[in-house]
Amino acid sequence: MALSMEEQRILTQIEVRLSEDDPRLAHRLARLGAPRRRARTAALAAAAVIVVLAAIGAAVAAAAL
Repeated sequence: MALSMEEQRILTQIEVRLSEDDPRLAHRLARLGAPRRRARTAALAAAAVIVVLAAIGAAVAAAAL
């Protein structure tokens, strides 16, 4: 669900204040999302490899006929 402009503005203010009040905590919290992005990228890459291998297999099978 997307945030409204007002909600996004408030969230940005909270992030800025956190960065000013406790930079170490802000840095640690910012890093929490990184592993999920890597995992999602790896999953998408694996799915792409499977699709490509299936296409190659289908092409080889069609050529053998």
